[in-house]
Amino acid sequence: MRWNLPNILTLLRLLAAPGVPLMFLYFHRPWADWAALALFMGAAITDWIDGYLARAWKQESRFGAAMDPIADKAMVVIALVVITGYSGMNPWLILPVTIILFREVFVSGLREYLGDKSRLLAVTKLAKWKTTLQMVAISILFLATGLAYVEHGLAPRVGEVGLIWSGSWAALATYAGLTLIWIAAALTAWTGWDYFIKALPYLKDSRRDG
Repeated sequence: MRWNLPNILTLLRLLAAPGVPLMFLYFHRPWADWAALALFMGAAITDWIDGYLARAWKQESRFGAAMDPIADKAMVVIALVVITGYSGMNPWLILPVTIILFREVFVSGLREYLGDKSRLLAVTKLAKWKTTLQMVAISILFLATGLAYVEHGLAPRVGEVGLIWSGSWAALATYAGLTLIWIAAALTAWTGWDYFIKALPYLKDSRRDG
């Protein structure tokens, strides 16, 4: 491993992932929500910065190529688990989160099974957009949980707040975040299906003639 700035940023982003739930352990709400939001957004920004610097400075490495997607998945998965818990297990959030988590486990399993052929499942541009949309949605949902705690002392469920915005910034952020996470879940399922189709020829049993 080469200790250059892109790799250091990737490593810091990987370490930041478990730091998100720790914010709720060491801070009282809503400060925990704001701290988690700041940490998550800071880590998300480094996702773009380290990739840009690695390409611009020609410092791309195997460590970066391996750890970058792992750091992204760790950030997204851990943050979604935290948000789901603090949103009162909102069913409108649980379903897209389940789709996202299932896809990540499924594709990771495919890559592990394919081994040397896993390059067939290289990250596509649509998958990068999917990750970006996930991170934006998660940031807005962290904002929503913080605002909801300030306004109501808890996170509102869909249906318990009006569909028409009535001055509640928490409700507005909640609906915006839910809308984006559903779109992200749709893209996540789409890219997962695309990877499955690419891997399908290598999942079939070979047949012998005679």
